[in-house]
Amino acid sequence: MGLIVQKFGGTSVGSVEKIRNAASRTAEEWKNGNQVVVVVSAMGKTTDHLVDMANEISEAPSKREMDMLLTTGEQITIALYAMALAQNGIEAISFTGWQAGVKTEAIHGNARIIDIETDRISKELSAGKVVIVAGFQGVTADGDITTLGRGGSDTTAVALAAALKADKCDIYTDVTGVFTTDPRIVKSARKLLNVSYDEMLELANLGAGVLHPRAVEFAKNYGLRLEVRSSMEKESGTIIEEENEMEQNLIVRGVAFEDQITRVSVLGVSTSLKGLSTIFSTLAQNHINVDIIVQSRTEAGAANISFSIKSTNLPETLDVLESNKKSLNYQSIESETGLAKVSIVGSGMVSNPGVAAKMFEVLEENGIQVKMVSTSEIKVSTVVPEKQMVNAVESLHEAFELFSGTVKTN
Repeated sequence: MGLIVQKFGGTSVGSVEKIRNAASRTAEEWKNGNQVVVVVSAMGKTTDHLVDMANEISEAPSKREMDMLLTTGEQITIALYAMALAQNGIEAISFTGWQAGVKTEAIHGNARIIDIETDRISKELSAGKVVIVAGFQGVTADGDITTLGRGGSDTTAVALAAALKADKCDIYTDVTGVFTTDPRIVKSARKLLNVSYDEMLELANLGAGVLHPRAVEFAKNYGLRLEVRSSMEKESGTIIEEENEMEQNLIVRGVAFEDQITRVSVLGVSTSLKGLSTIFSTLAQNHINVDIIVQSRTEAGAANISFSIKSTNLPETLDVLESNKKSLNYQSIESETGLAKVSIVGSGMVSNPGVAAKMFEVLEENGIQVKMVSTSEIKVSTVVPEKQMVNAVESLHEAFELFSGTVKTN
């Protein structure tokens, strides 16, 4: 008998019929003699609907009250899921995140899990029950409800699997695995059989929405093997584990992309180390995530600092910078919206020089302007005009021969 954690996303539990289908997958594992913990998201577009209602009432709703509101979505799903299992003759019990012992830091809207007290879950599993846990949520030391940010149910599932020392963790979604790029955008995209933790972490951070970055971090830290698979089709998915031996002849494993990117430029900044660090420490203190950073010197000896953010964070970013203008000691701020980030990822890039050069050649040949660049050992990211994003993705996917049925040989 093993212990299995299953996670079903919003599209996989988007209706009563889909909940019944997901519950049948759980029932199979339970009838095979396994203990099962299920983590679920809110049904379909429930979270978006709740956000829309909040925005109708307030232009700037309290983050605490947003957490109180948004966590109700998962509560609906866990109760219905437990009922569906009961109809299959399986005893189940549903827990909210705080009832399941998920402890988080005291940050509303994007909290991190700091501990999980598993006693209550373990007790119910020992009694032969399936335990259904609401993903995306937890509780602070002071008893306040928090949420983990979009995609946080992935993190809940992997964190629970690690805390319970589960034998495996299956992430069920509306696709059959991790693809070379989004198959809804590029029809020739193909499913990868294996992806390393580092590659998946880069893909997730760069816009591949199939798995949340924090979930991959948890899995890597605890050596937990993940499988991303379809909730509707009974076929093998993509295994995420330590560096794998399969498909190593692929230099580039995937193309990731993300729209709604804004470039912010802080002009006339002091070139002292303190001057540069203060800008980013101030943004970090206000929980604003900065991505690609570019610095250039001016003729006057000052520096211009440009960085990319999600466009939704622009108002808050400008407010933080302008309210701290005196201490940050800069001259002016400019911003450019309507941008996107397109990236190539692959562990094979470490030992194969010229990959970045080929990427820029492809973009140039297709008339795609590159506005910012960031690199690491296994990825190259570019910021391009949003209207050229799809063209960039398709061109790179073809140039690196990631299309269906093809494995590049060196």
